[in-house]
Amino acid sequence: MNRTIKDAMVKRYQYDSHDQLQQHLELFIEAYNHARRLKTRHGITP
Repeated sequence: MNRTIKDAMVKRYQYDSHDQLQQHLELFIEAYNHARRLKTRHGITP
């Protein structure tokens, strides 16, 4: 998961503050958790 976040966010965007990074991270994790079908749970999101 850390590599996914790093590739999707840190390497693509420049943040002016830690607060900006935190807000974007929260949005990313929310979208990631609900948009992706999980194989181990037979497609049910967490």
